[in-house]
Amino acid sequence: MGCVVYHSPDRATWPNYLRGASFTDMTETSRIAKRPVFMGAGGTLLSDATEHTPATDYGDKVNNDNTLAVSYMAELEYALYDALRKPGISVQRAGTDVVVILVRDAIMEQNVADISVDGADTLKIISKILKKYNATFIEIAGYTDAMRDAHATSALSNDMAMRTAVYMTKHGIIPQRLFIVGRGAARPIAAQDNIGRLTNRRVEIRIAPAR
Repeated sequence: MGCVVYHSPDRATWPNYLRGASFTDMTETSRIAKRPVFMGAGGTLLSDATEHTPATDYGDKVNNDNTLAVSYMAELEYALYDALRKPGISVQRAGTDVVVILVRDAIMEQNVADISVDGADTLKIISKILKKYNATFIEIAGYTDAMRDAHATSALSNDMAMRTAVYMTKHGIIPQRLFIVGRGAARPIAAQDNIGRLTNRRVEIRIAPAR
């Protein structure tokens, strides 16, 4: 049985899929502001998704919450790492957050602005895992290489981020968990030469505990 080719829905319908998402950086302040919307959409907080023990029910609440967050996010990191052993994909820890880096060519068609067959398979795996670890907020950030036209870099990075977000909402991720941003050529992770450009064109999915 052959792979089913995925096509992003018409751009005019994207607002329907992304209603409730935030189009801003996922900062601590923005997560706090988003929490009522997240909870109203059926979102789960870390304190409700983790198993409490006598050690975490007593003592300093901040330290206990951090202990729960570290354990929960470590499980998520391992689940993603084990499932995403593919070229052009990496899973990293950043404090209590987990970051999945997806090089553009690993998830997008080479000459068309759409998600590839391999990319759809990868994003389906990520969505399935994030549905299980649902006590989290998710930032989807698009990046490009250093192009001369700043407007083009902004448009392309936004397109990648939004296409990824639409796919994930179509596969069970509630948009109220999402922060979507296009950062253009900011924050390169490789040299801006012919090889490095391929790495700098990417989507980063940053996952943070919801608390």
